Amino acid sequence: MLTYNTQLKRLILPEYGRNIQRMVDHCLTIEDRNERTKCAHSIVAAMYTLFPAIRHTEGYRQKLWDHLAIMSDFKLDVDFPVEVIHADSLESHPDKLPYTAENIHRRHYGKYLELMVDKAVEMEAGEEKDELIMLIANHMKKLMLAVNSDGVDDAKIFKDLREISHGAIIMNPEEHRLHEFQAAPQPSGKKKKKR
Repeated sequence: MLTYNTQLKRLILPEYGRNIQRMVDHCLTIEDRNERTKCAHSIVAAMYTLFPAIRHTEGYRQKLWDHLAIMSDFKLDVDFPVEVIHADSLESHPDKLPYTAENIHRRHYGKYLELMVDKAVEMEAGEEKDELIMLIANHMKKLMLAVNSDGVDDAKIFKDLREISHGAIIMNPEEHRLHEFQAAPQPSGKKKKKR
């Protein structure tokens, strides 16, 4: 009767294959420590022949011996030529990143746009402030078009800008015009014939 791989024990590191795993399992059964160490060195040599390009990576010997320890489920008692990793280091997880739980009122604009509006409100009145407000309004229109491709009314952008600035920035749609953004044409995928 045939034995299928699905019926066999699951491989710990499948990239090395079942034969290397069998060699590791056999090495675990050897009684003499010196013989076991010789067997471990021959297994690492066989692992190296499977991936000769690993020689060009830094610390490749360390990696091979770490993999041998992992494949033996950290039960292999031999004289390792390098310090191998421990089982508990595989279980460690990185610390969670501290994300701010700030509430973004209009997610399609993002938090940075709100910070830009706050900066524009703090500026002294003048031409530079007016130009910054127009840049912010045009950027808001681009962001809104990414969400709503049917088109965006300038009055809607001005209303959102007034609400984000808490009434500090008021723009009149009759006095100010925003850019008319158009989507870039999609390539047809057809090659033009040469004449």
